[in-house]
Amino acid sequence: MDQVIDKLTRDAAVADACLATSEFDDALAWLRARPELTEPLAAEIWVIDPTYSHVLLVEHRVRGLVAPGGTVEHRETPRAAAVRELREETGVAGDLLPTPAAVGVRSYRADWAPTLSLVYSVVVDRAVPLGGESGQPPKWVNLDDTWDSMFPEDRGRIRAHARRLATGAAFGVH
Repeated sequence: MDQVIDKLTRDAAVADACLATSEFDDALAWLRARPELTEPLAAEIWVIDPTYSHVLLVEHRVRGLVAPGGTVEHRETPRAAAVRELREETGVAGDLLPTPAAVGVRSYRADWAPTLSLVYSVVVDRAVPLGGESGQPPKWVNLDDTWDSMFPEDRGRIRAHARRLATGAAFGVH
């Protein structure tokens, strides 16, 4: 049986889902249809360089090139999980932008139920030293390129977000 997510984590997830710049997979309706949110809950990070032309991805052994991210732990906010996963998977420390980039629903593994995923973003210089987990190297990818991923829809989503950042739209600048 799936574990119910604690109130602190759920409240933070719902608040950030409602604030997200983009919604995919009818995520807010999916969330409203669940009086209780059960694990797993995921947090991802779209790491964009200051020229808005590259994204930092990790080479996952099964999923291909994907944004850093992972499971939100018990009594951890999705935002804190995103910061932790960024550091663990890439060795990068950065300040997340105030507004979540996106909310979506996806299946990360065949044996998991669909998962609410909160996506955050950070702008980081490509000169920053990279680290991360063994066997899952991070790498900068040009947003004009095509990359192999279990989630091919992310290419367009990340490109659109980078364009919003470049115009200042994601910062509320008009």
